[in-house]
Amino acid sequence: MADRSGIEWTEVTWNPTTGCDKTSPGCDNCYAMTLAKRLRAMGQAKYQNDGDPRTSGPGFALTTHEGTLEAPRRWRSPRLIFVNSMSDLFHPEVPLGFIQRVFEVMAETPQHTYQVLTKRSKRLAAVADDLHWPSNVWMGVSVESRRYAFRLDHLRSVNATVRFVSAEPLLGPLSDLDLSDIDWLIAGGESGPNARPMEEAWVRDLRDQCGEAGVAFFFKQWGGRTPKARGRTLDGTLHDQMPASLVAWGFGPAHFWAEDR
Repeated sequence: MADRSGIEWTEVTWNPTTGCDKTSPGCDNCYAMTLAKRLRAMGQAKYQNDGDPRTSGPGFALTTHEGTLEAPRRWRSPRLIFVNSMSDLFHPEVPLGFIQRVFEVMAETPQHTYQVLTKRSKRLAAVADDLHWPSNVWMGVSVESRRYAFRLDHLRSVNATVRFVSAEPLLGPLSDLDLSDIDWLIAGGESGPNARPMEEAWVRDLRDQCGEAGVAFFFKQWGGRTPKARGRTLDGTLHDQMPASLVAWGFGPAHFWAEDR
């Protein structure tokens, strides 16, 4: 079984690569970089390569893991899988051939649904035609502020069954987003001791934009030093919408906390 995830919108994680480098303000308080440092100190084999201290950190050098590629083939029951919670599959140091092998594994395990998220949308668009896009692969981009809304244009050029946006950490208003050909939007505040504040009005606006555009809206957390303390409700309501294709397959929020089958 993969590593169970505490991320509310997925079920398990799969990390065929680990490590990354900061590329935009959304990376400033990267949870994965902090976790990699701790895992390195614990002796975890995947996190023994140190990254450039200017952009990365201890245990967080971009590293590919051949031995992890085959793991999803061993998981018999369907899983909703977040690919590379500890990395970015479209990081410039990940060879195209390795990305293609990741996609081959995803295509050959149709019982699973894969969620791939990147901040490197320009590279995603550049190599998308060199990849086979099976129907069980969702592709997403992070958009933390209006400055990075261009990533949506790159995402729209990709032939993915489901295209999604992660507005987390949400660092500013995202008014008047072009949500055409987008299926799902996740919003959430930054967590940890240095968390930057998120305004309620920003979240309400995204919820309303999604409603008008027919885009599924998922509100993950308010954020802060203790991000769970304020719960996950917006105006007294939980927003746990998922793309229609997933709901049709019997997945939903309750599924994520069910006992392993």
